[in-house]
Amino acid sequence: MVKKQLIMESALELFAKQGFEATSVQQITDKCGISKGAFYLSFKSKDELIIALVDQFMEQIFADIDHLVRNKKDSATLLFDYYYVSFQSFKQHTEFANILMKEYTQSLNEKLIHKIHYYDKLVNTTILTMIDRIYGESIKQTRYDLLYCIKGFMRMYSELFLFQVVPLEMDELCQSLVEKTDLLAKGMTIPFLKKEHIDIPVYQSESSVPNDQLISLIEEKVKEMDDSIEKESLQLLLTQIDNQTYSPAIIKGLIENIRSQPDCKWIAYLLNRHF
Repeated sequence: MVKKQLIMESALELFAKQGFEATSVQQITDKCGISKGAFYLSFKSKDELIIALVDQFMEQIFADIDHLVRNKKDSATLLFDYYYVSFQSFKQHTEFANILMKEYTQSLNEKLIHKIHYYDKLVNTTILTMIDRIYGESIKQTRYDLLYCIKGFMRMYSELFLFQVVPLEMDELCQSLVEKTDLLAKGMTIPFLKKEHIDIPVYQSESSVPNDQLISLIEEKVKEMDDSIEKESLQLLLTQIDNQTYSPAIIKGLIENIRSQPDCKWIAYLLNRHF
């Protein structure tokens, strides 16, 4: 296992038991069986490690829902699939989602708060794209209110996966939320929220990264990967960042190849934005 990933996995176990603040770098290195010097070669501080864990968690969830919203052909089932994919992600990452929800409400860590706000802005944009695809002009005046209703459903019902020990029927839950969302979309007549109330990226570039950063990110990921179709696809995409010579269809196919790797989903999202 790559040392950086070992540190992250060991830290996650300790954070789950003790919380962010109560866990020291010494405890993390003891669990990993490494020196503090080896820790600081991977992360400059515990805060940087925490942000890396937040990125890993949020990037995978957001990349999945963004890919769904932008690529699903059938708008009739899009809302169900959105809820399903979102809750499935929470279910798969229950441990860290639980830590994050608890720590975020109590944290004075400005970097953590800023990072969560960054992903929240991206989620706002994706949900609004979904709302426009499903409901169109019929809810033009209330689309921002519906955005907050959908996010409210997600936050409240996510607690079932974090704290409920009774098995949940995912299909039934998602169908129930689709019904509720449709009723709100069709029944709301008095808008309250306006565009200026919603925290969304002003420019698409806010959800992108400069070319040099994207290249560096890909090069680092390539070094970590074993030889595979995914690694080869990533290397080919790397050659296209500054000078695209492949057709859009080939680029799309290569990006789909790397999406099969869970830890490459965010890179796939950034490459989709780039191309």
